[in-house]
Amino acid sequence: MKRKLNKRDIVLVAIVLLFLIPQTSKPLQVLLHKGLSYLNQSSLIDNDERAKITYSNWKLQTDSKAILDFESTRGDVVLVNFWATWCPPCIAEMPSLQALYNDYNDKVNFLFVTSDTFEIVDGFKSKNDFTFEVYNPINEVPEELMTKSIPRTFVINKKGEIVIDETGAVDWNSSNVRSQLDQLLAE
Repeated sequence: MKRKLNKRDIVLVAIVLLFLIPQTSKPLQVLLHKGLSYLNQSSLIDNDERAKITYSNWKLQTDSKAILDFESTRGDVVLVNFWATWCPPCIAEMPSLQALYNDYNDKVNFLFVTSDTFEIVDGFKSKNDFTFEVYNPINEVPEELMTKSIPRTFVINKKGEIVIDETGAVDWNSSNVRSQLDQLLAE
């Protein structure tokens, strides 16, 4: 007996095909991750479980060839975001990071770290009207910030402790995150 396709089956097949077609796959993945970012909220790590940063000799370079010594961020609240221009969850969370950056860049050190070339990054930033500065690592990342998946975002408090460690797309412009940053800045 032959089974007749119903509307639900046709829609399911169409969605699967859209995820397989390169031109529609990435935008759909970004949209999916953007939706998930509203569910994936950041949370502060308990005091007794916080890792302390070893301010090693980590150096980063900006597209203007300026060098940042990570040591210079000691005593500040720092947000370190590891990302790439080709990564759908990274792309999904970038608008919220830009909005947070717009309001906190004079109080928090934002380090957007990628291995993408600055030529690719500049095109990505220009296309999306992003204004934050991007860094390429020059040498080995401190052990506490090592990651094998992106996006990965760390927030470090003034005492040099990792207080937020999130993997995957997050809505960084939420009132929850803003409250957490305000609390850290007041310490």
